[in-house]
Amino acid sequence: MKSIILLCIFISLVNFSYGQRKMRCTNCVPVILTNTTPIIVKWVTNLKGDFSFRHKWEYPEGVYKNKYGQLICDGLCPNGAENMLDHNRKILKDSLKAFYKILDTTHLYHSISCTAWSYEWSGTDFIETTKTSLDTFFLKTALNVGTHCSLELVIVGDTCFPVINLNSVFQNHGAVFYCKEGYITIDESLWQKGIVKAVFEFKFRHDKDSEMPMFWKGKIYSKINPESTNR
Repeated sequence: MKSIILLCIFISLVNFSYGQRKMRCTNCVPVILTNTTPIIVKWVTNLKGDFSFRHKWEYPEGVYKNKYGQLICDGLCPNGAENMLDHNRKILKDSLKAFYKILDTTHLYHSISCTAWSYEWSGTDFIETTKTSLDTFFLKTALNVGTHCSLELVIVGDTCFPVINLNSVFQNHGAVFYCKEGYITIDESLWQKGIVKAVFEFKFRHDKDSEMPMFWKGKIYSKINPESTNR
């Protein structure tokens, strides 16, 4: 049965820019979830399955090794970085320390393994979980060069509210798609330790092409970030 839910929470607003994989709640705004089907969370004590994807990592988007074995950036460089590279994109000898002070070379471990059909989706390996209040948690997948939509989950107690948020590169094509059915199973013991280990599958309503089912499914292994104070 479809339910109309009005749920106001504070969540992270991620700036839509290429290379945005690391998400932080630097700007929090009220978001209203409307006309979405609530999904009851199934809690288990020991969730089985292959979660080995969490051991895979990569550098931030746009960071790679050049032919000299140096980690450099291409197209997504922080301010001032380009001035420290020569015409072969080798870091100038006297700029090595300064270059790595401004270039983020963090190892980003995968936190989601998923497949989906949605507009402007080509895959994502990252999801961030933030505790927004005593019993409310917000999960959002990261955008990248090829993926401009994100799976967003609001978990309140034993209930999950899924939506797909499309930040289209085309003007006036942004949209929110609401869940119509699905499931999510979460490992309760790890949840209590601050980790989301889950399997899920959701189907969403969309009017543009009712013959093409919109879905998002996969596995999550994500650390829960503490409640943000940036309100």
